[in-house]
Amino acid sequence: MAAVAFSSAIVAVRFSPRSLRPLAAALSGRGGGEQRRLVLYTKPGCCLCDGLKEKLDAAISLGGPFSFHLQVRDITANPKWEKLYQYEIPVLAKIRPDGTEETLPRLSPRLGVELIQKKIAAAFEQ
Repeated sequence: MAAVAFSSAIVAVRFSPRSLRPLAAALSGRGGGEQRRLVLYTKPGCCLCDGLKEKLDAAISLGGPFSFHLQVRDITANPKWEKLYQYEIPVLAKIRPDGTEETLPRLSPRLGVELIQKKIAAAFEQ
């Protein structure tokens, strides 16, 4: 049996909040302090909407570098949304830094959570 020697050393490292910002932004999937935000347009009784929302919720709970904030909007609550999306739901849109929305390509209901995270991350990189 071989003997293994361990050395214990304590290394003190100081970080300032400023020096940790880039790391925190990278870990949270944000650059420059911007929160990645998505909007899911849905309506009650839509099984495709419910399935996508479940997968998006699971993707959010996984966290990691692909994190984002999801807002769910019921199109029946707003006549404009209902007119725009009544035949298209579920519709997923990203909120640009200037506050405008960009509709994302439809995600297949068969995609796994990790792949959904990657597709959303790629949409924000564009």
